[in-house]
Amino acid sequence: MSDTPSATGDPREEQGAVGPRIQALRRRAGLSQEAAASRAGISTRALRDIERGRARRPRPRTLRSLAATLGLGGEELADLLAAPTGPPRDTGRPRLLVLGPLALQRGRTSLPVTSPMLRRLLGLLALKHPESATQQEITDILWPSGPPHSHPSLIHTYVSQARRLLATGDPRSAPPQAIARTPTGYRLEVSRNQIDLGHFDEGLTQAQRPHRVQDREALFTSLTGALRCWRGPVLADADPVLRRHPAAVAADERRVRAALLHADTALLLGRSGEAVPVLAALVNTEPLHEGLHARLILGLADSGEQAAALDVFGRLRDRLDEELGIEPGPEVSEAHLRVLRGQLPRTQRLDDSASAGRTAIAHPIPGQLPAVADAYVGRRSQTRVLDTLVLSDPARRSRLAVVVGAPGIGKTALATHWAHARREHFAHGQLFIDLRGYSRLPALRPGDVLAQFLRALGVRSHDLPEDEDEAAALYRTLLADRRLLVVLDNARDAEQVRPLIPGARGCAVVITSRGELSGLVSGDGARRIALDALGPDEACRLLSSIVGACNVAAEKEAARRLVALCGGLPLAIRIAAANLVAGNARIADHCAELEGEGLIGRLHIEGDRSSAVRAAFDLSYRALPAGARRMFRLLGLLPGHEVTLEDAAALADSTPAAVARVLVGLADAHLVRQRAFGRFELDVLLHAYARELASGEEAHAARRRLDHARARELIRSVDGQERRQERGEGNCSGSSVSSAGSRG
Repeated sequence: MSDTPSATGDPREEQGAVGPRIQALRRRAGLSQEAAASRAGISTRALRDIERGRARRPRPRTLRSLAATLGLGGEELADLLAAPTGPPRDTGRPRLLVLGPLALQRGRTSLPVTSPMLRRLLGLLALKHPESATQQEITDILWPSGPPHSHPSLIHTYVSQARRLLATGDPRSAPPQAIARTPTGYRLEVSRNQIDLGHFDEGLTQAQRPHRVQDREALFTSLTGALRCWRGPVLADADPVLRRHPAAVAADERRVRAALLHADTALLLGRSGEAVPVLAALVNTEPLHEGLHARLILGLADSGEQAAALDVFGRLRDRLDEELGIEPGPEVSEAHLRVLRGQLPRTQRLDDSASAGRTAIAHPIPGQLPAVADAYVGRRSQTRVLDTLVLSDPARRSRLAVVVGAPGIGKTALATHWAHARREHFAHGQLFIDLRGYSRLPALRPGDVLAQFLRALGVRSHDLPEDEDEAAALYRTLLADRRLLVVLDNARDAEQVRPLIPGARGCAVVITSRGELSGLVSGDGARRIALDALGPDEACRLLSSIVGACNVAAEKEAARRLVALCGGLPLAIRIAAANLVAGNARIADHCAELEGEGLIGRLHIEGDRSSAVRAAFDLSYRALPAGARRMFRLLGLLPGHEVTLEDAAALADSTPAAVARVLVGLADAHLVRQRAFGRFELDVLLHAYARELASGEEAHAARRRLDHARARELIRSVDGQERRQERGEGNCSGSSVSSAGSRG
């Protein structure tokens, strides 16, 4: 569908809902127009006019006759009789359009709304309909930078002006006001169909009724009509503060959900060409949404446009690399491979009669593990803990392991290396997902992950439950009798992963995170596996596996110096080794390049944004609250890597008790390490990174506070020592006098 508005802007007139619905039902019944018209007692021409939308308002008696001919009953009959059959009778009240640029129309006439304040107010009320917008919401939208003192009376003025705009054009009628005062604010008093967003939501609700979901033709018709309401993103010409309103964001998300279901249904019906315009319009407004791109790729290929499909993939891949420094995810990559291999959707459709009523269809065993590097060393004790997930004794077998550690420490590498090595223990496959808990992209919601997993397990998109709890229940049901591995990479917190943990004892789950996820250990029985930096020997073996054992043997001392500069961090060692190979350099020369200030900036691979130590650290640093970020920056100013509460308090100009809480939070984020009570430590590279973050003025003030605190401590120490010496000398003198006196 195009984002271009219709001639009238009336979504009901665009939809012509009853005609296409009758046509879909007739085709489902296997009747020609002539046969259906004859049985219903109407002319073929009349039926043709109804189906093509020329008969705007079929009589209810005609609709009942057609319903009897087509074997309709119950909800289907009620739906047909209640369906909009053309433009509504003109009530004189304007229609408010927000699915695209804001517009107000009465009949075919556009009503100008030039006042920015009125446009904001009408947009907000339409988004909130049928609920009311509170006084505070209205104030925040009208005056994002802060309201004037007279804002209550100004709101009343703008509401009065909006009422006049929305009033009926008939001076003889006096209908109720279109905007009503409520105890908390104001509410639009209009029918749902007088707002295009309400009309879209009504169409989407009808499409999701059980009988409509089972009837693909009817489902496709309802979704097509609902999506025609859209002319662009919600309130496309509004201020950012209104476009970011939660109701606007939720509406855009419903549009994407409807488009995904529409595309999946079109593929099953062999009508991909009708879904392509919808997807093409949406990928322009959602340029990084991989689900939309995957369906557009399949839709274009299914329509015979393989070259265009491959071009869509290429442009998305370039955009992801340029903007985020990542590769396309498994959903888009799988669609791309299907096009390359000629495995087009039309070759995989099932016969409708054989598949009706089934939720899961024949589907390959999921094997979603990403590729692993050939070079992998160490972590033997941690691997033994993971092996408890595949013990033959069910009583001793774990089902949940949590791998935690600092950024770049090798959590994902351990999880995927182990998962590949133990694939034979999971006969029903492996599911893998990057939850983006620490990422430039928004973290994935459990509901979105469940949808991906259910599709991988064979559930058709239009059978996916909308409710997250229902989706989780279906997920657990499908895995109840399976032996399957689930790898949940890069988790943000326990709440993000709990709905994704299957209940089956035969399934195993490995979770990686930069956080502690202590709740999973205490509440869900997870085995915690904490990763630390590699020791010198393991680090040198990792270096050898990339640059060659003979090269490391020839420069043993330089190799040990290099891995020490990298702090034993696997990510840093791999980057340094890759640069050594690329530059064909000696290890000692590369050490000389890395030493000194700016070490973090030099640990990157040219042209690969994801292969950079700073990029990995940045994701953890930016996830911290402001107070913890400041504390972390200041810790880089310490001359050594050890941190005491007293030094931290001096740096932050705070108390030891207050900084202790912040340091524990940094330890939970694996940015510092707690060695003992009140004593913390920074790894080599994290210390260098923190030092680079501190600004000149902030660093100068913190160093001065630290110097003064240490000077005061030194003075107190010296004074105390002198006083102790004085007391000791006095005691000795007293003893001598006393002894002398006794002898005399």
